[in-house]
Amino acid sequence: MQAALPMYFPPQPALQAFWAALRALLRADPRAQGADLPATLSQPADCHAQWLAPDLLLSQACGYPLVTQLAGRVQLVGAFAYDAPGVQGTDCRSQLICRAGDTRSTLADFAGSTLVFNDTISQSGYNALRALLAGSGFGPQPFFGAARMSGAHYRSIEAVCQGLADMAAIDAVSWALWQSSNPALAGGLRVFGQTAHYPGLPLISALQTAPDLLDALRDSLQRIASAPDYAALRAPLHICGFEAIPLSRYQRCLDMQAQAFACGLRVL
Repeated sequence: MQAALPMYFPPQPALQAFWAALRALLRADPRAQGADLPATLSQPADCHAQWLAPDLLLSQACGYPLVTQLAGRVQLVGAFAYDAPGVQGTDCRSQLICRAGDTRSTLADFAGSTLVFNDTISQSGYNALRALLAGSGFGPQPFFGAARMSGAHYRSIEAVCQGLADMAAIDAVSWALWQSSNPALAGGLRVFGQTAHYPGLPLISALQTAPDLLDALRDSLQRIASAPDYAALRAPLHICGFEAIPLSRYQRCLDMQAQAFACGLRVL
């Protein structure tokens, strides 16, 4: 079986220690007996391919591709809650960042500027920002002077930091983890706004994962995400809870898409 938590970039030793504890909980659960649990988390070169792997036990996807590409093709396990600014329970908001010395203070001030985003199928970096623009009254005409795809949130942050772009919409947890890992650079950037809320990154499993194993996985995730004896393992990852949320919660991602499309705003 495969397991990965590929969507954030926390310290890898902390992530592997978290998985080791989660794996131990699963191994002790009679419902998971006989499951070929991987010893370590993988780091897939192609997340999309792994999300659809028939032997996938656990991975972390994005809400937007979950509802536009993965619904009916994977099982939704639930979502973590995080203790980071811009996060409330399992819901979060994208943080709009720019350089600290940039005097612009509202999204409207960035008209004609250069945007960097991680991917066009990203809920946090693209879909939520597109909906924010639509909700602010900006129509189908190009708002940004240029929009460049970076491939990852941390690369978008680096592009703004280096002056290669003026702003980006960054997942709140990615932003908190980057700040923790880059204290010398964090002071050079600031948050000037945020998007509307949406459900956080979904944890998924293959359609082939047996119901008993899936129940054991959810119970183990609940325990490791909330029990006091695992607090030290959770702290570097900012995890503070787990909820087996239903797929219907991710309708918010489709609503944001519809809001933008209704204004003729399809491409940033």
